Amino acid sequence: MSKKQIYKPKPVSGFPEWLPEIRMIEQQWLDHIRRVFESYGYASIETPAAEEIDVLTAKGETDKEIYTLTRLQADEDSKKEARIGLHFDQTVPFARYTAMHFNELDFPFKRYAMQKVWRGERPQLGRMREFYQCDIDVIHVDNLPLHFDAEMPAVIYEALEGLDIGRIQIRISNRKILLGLLDAMGIEDTIPVTRTVDKQDKLPANEVIQLLTTECSLTENQAHKIITLTKVSGVDDIRAITPENDQMREGIEELAFVLDQLSHLPDEAIVADLSIVRGLDYYTGTVYETRLLDIPEFTSSVCSGGRYDDLAGSYINKHLPGVGISIGFTRLFDVLRHNGYIKNTRKTPTDILVILPSDNARTLATDTAHTLRENGWNVEVYHAPQKIGKQINYAEKKGIPHIYFPDLGEFKNLSNGEQTKIDAKAWIKKIGDD
Repeated sequence: MSKKQIYKPKPVSGFPEWLPEIRMIEQQWLDHIRRVFESYGYASIETPAAEEIDVLTAKGETDKEIYTLTRLQADEDSKKEARIGLHFDQTVPFARYTAMHFNELDFPFKRYAMQKVWRGERPQLGRMREFYQCDIDVIHVDNLPLHFDAEMPAVIYEALEGLDIGRIQIRISNRKILLGLLDAMGIEDTIPVTRTVDKQDKLPANEVIQLLTTECSLTENQAHKIITLTKVSGVDDIRAITPENDQMREGIEELAFVLDQLSHLPDEAIVADLSIVRGLDYYTGTVYETRLLDIPEFTSSVCSGGRYDDLAGSYINKHLPGVGISIGFTRLFDVLRHNGYIKNTRKTPTDILVILPSDNARTLATDTAHTLRENGWNVEVYHAPQKIGKQINYAEKKGIPHIYFPDLGEFKNLSNGEQTKIDAKAWIKKIGDD
């Protein structure tokens, strides 16, 4: 007889695959974030994993390493001319979705999306090729009220604060303030300047000034004036800035309004930080970055976004301003998992294991399990009438908190060893029970 050939699979780099106990926490976190998003009236949409290449590149996002899709059986010419690719974020698909369904949507349109996206990057801790993003956006036709700029960080603060990962700090700025200053200085090519200023969380101020003078062709005086502006923080100090034109004045007023609307949050939760400009040039007003103050291993923003003037201009002849923010979920989750912040002893969602004392008791066990499920519990029946100790050991290994003896009408709490007589019909799961 010929020996069976075995293919030994290898992990695909950058595509995470968690064990059940880790996946359970990931799902719990996603469920929590979803509940918070929906509590503010955001509706779920899901766009296809694949988009036309022309859609993915319509907004100039050619710097992203896009995975293209071809059939294995396709001829070589077809493979070279791939027409579709996996989406690298959820903003581009959302723009296309809004354009295509414009006449069917109600505005302001508030949507959230929690999906996987794909980028052909070099994998490393916290940076995957396949990862979840959790996005919320609200868009309107022609004019979007400013109060939505304040709602975004309120939603995100509640979503992240509920994950029990320590103190959350959302840093907020308004690009109009810096862009107004650049306009007053006569600087027309603003994109390299804003992208350089955005490096302040990674480089000391003197190096940023050097980059502004050498790579952006600014004078020393201009560079110092820009950096001085970005060091301003706090509502009072921002209001004290002397605006050099209407654009700066508008940005200062908008930022002050947003900060006032968020005054109900803890003092350290919301911080004005004019160094936050976001490197993407499509942001036109309010911008956000989020830090975890008690997780030193996570040094960059876990959640960012801002206001944009025209979401779907590449796909429809409508003016659709919006504001949005995105949680880099898998990036956050991977760093916390790697550094020991995520721990779970349960390997299953099962709340109760129903003991199978004998084959003759199988009907009793399955009926009991059915009753317990109707009462809100996650229940499984042990698969074979083995020794009771072996069945209990199975529950302990999987982290199942309770076992039920259907023939005795008793349950046992495995965390403290207490055994109590209770009718399965009366054992109803309440909020907080596990």
